[in-house]
Amino acid sequence: MQNLEEQYDIELGDLIFTYEFTSVGKNGKIRKMVQYTEINMRNALNLAFGDKNEFGEIDDLAISDNGDSQKVLATVVSTLYAITNENSNFLIFATGSTSVRNRLYRIGIAKNIEEVRKDFIIFGFLDENWEEFELNRPYSAFLVKRKLQS
Repeated sequence: MQNLEEQYDIELGDLIFTYEFTSVGKNGKIRKMVQYTEINMRNALNLAFGDKNEFGEIDDLAISDNGDSQKVLATVVSTLYAITNENSNFLIFATGSTSVRNRLYRIGIAKNIEEVRKDFIIFGFLDENWEEFELNRPYSAFLVKRKLQS
């Protein structure tokens, strides 16, 4: 299966298609959430990610700066495997809540592109069109599809 970076253990959250984990770093322990919700597109889910706030909801604008961003990103990717193991037909839509976060996601995808492409097809949204992900392109959103397992 995946062989990205070291990652945190994920737990199922209280809601359907929700995963939680704890980031451990220079600012202590910070609870994180990844939630997939249905969107107005057949078999498509939106990936939302961020700190878990005091209301049990995702705060996708929080800046944790816990020094473990690669491990956190690898953990989020592990949820892609978990959700698409259940249904490989899902399309996963993701975009950063800010342009800075979107850039961080592009960098993270690019850094692990060879490994990720073993199991997923990744598309980027640019100039009002979807195209297969290429390095150094300023995509505003991403669409991920699990490759069929043989």
